[in-house]
Amino acid sequence: MSYTKEVSNKLNNLLEKNYDAEAGYKTAKENVKSTRLKDFFASQAQERYNFGHELKDEIKSFGQEPDKGTSVAGDAHRAWMNIKSTFSTDNEESVLEEAIRGEKAAVEEYNEVINDSTLPASTRNVLTKHRDNIQSALNKVEQMEDIA
Repeated sequence: MSYTKEVSNKLNNLLEKNYDAEAGYKTAKENVKSTRLKDFFASQAQERYNFGHELKDEIKSFGQEPDKGTSVAGDAHRAWMNIKSTFSTDNEESVLEEAIRGEKAAVEEYNEVINDSTLPASTRNVLTKHRDNIQSALNKVEQMEDIA
């Protein structure tokens, strides 16, 4: 596998995860009543949409084609969120717990790619910015869960 294809595969994996996160935040927004949470989830969905476009640009810079769409695992996770929120007595807390779980996984996935010593500096900078924003969102969600 060529270097550009290898980097492209890693970025496409992150792109798919961002599609999943965007769709997940949209689902989360639908499953809460709090205006504050709805606004937060909408903002996070938009941010992940923006991350997707930045990742697509990076992938194209390697002469590769970006993947399109969410993953089967992400689709299943959103279905589980819908089922769980339907039967949960504390809907908002369960949605926040799922958001925390997803954001922790995203930070780990970004760290794995960022730690690749062969990654170009420009790509590392984009990914570091994404990871830092995801970590910030994770911190906010954890604070919201503490309040809920």
